[in-house]
Amino acid sequence: MSADPTIKDDLFQEQVIKAAQQLFHQYGLQKVTMDDVAKAVGKGRSSLYYYYKSKLEIFGAVMDAEISEILTEIARAVEKATEVEQKIHVFCVTKLKEARKRKSFYAMLEAGMDADERSYYTKIEPAIRARMLAEEGAILRKIVTDGIAKGELRKMDQKELDGLVFVLLSSIHGLKRALVTDNEHHRIEPTIDALTRMIMHGLTT
Repeated sequence: MSADPTIKDDLFQEQVIKAAQQLFHQYGLQKVTMDDVAKAVGKGRSSLYYYYKSKLEIFGAVMDAEISEILTEIARAVEKATEVEQKIHVFCVTKLKEARKRKSFYAMLEAGMDADERSYYTKIEPAIRARMLAEEGAILRKIVTDGIAKGELRKMDQKELDGLVFVLLSSIHGLKRALVTDNEHHRIEPTIDALTRMIMHGLTT
């Protein structure tokens, strides 16, 4: 029995995204062509155009894959922790470390963009940010609601929970700018230690 064509299509697109992701990391967005991506997956350029109208569409798919990788790492780290305080701590630390790991890649991308590429990124960036916030928020909500169910945290209503998640995400993204953007990497762990203690104090009293 032959393989499901849909599965084959998905596998091919996954190969394209991974190949383009590696090329973008190595050379930047502007220097990579559709021919380069096609060569990397061992196909003709026409095969790429069947799924993606341009290199910018591939770039959009790569950025989506980058988000998925970050979220997977955060979720994996949280899952390994046992207590709610540990989960909040590893959530924050993993978020900042993943941002640090990709800092040079994003800087290289933005520095090498031409006008069309920058315009495209400006269009997709709000959706990228919204997806990240929504999925990070979902992880944090689960951490807190599980902590409440286990008796580790005090009870709270939905409005307070939503406010807590907003404050947490805002704090983490502020710390990302302060610690990762300014290369204060050595301060990540102690800063997150202090933040976690303050959060837990408010959630247990």
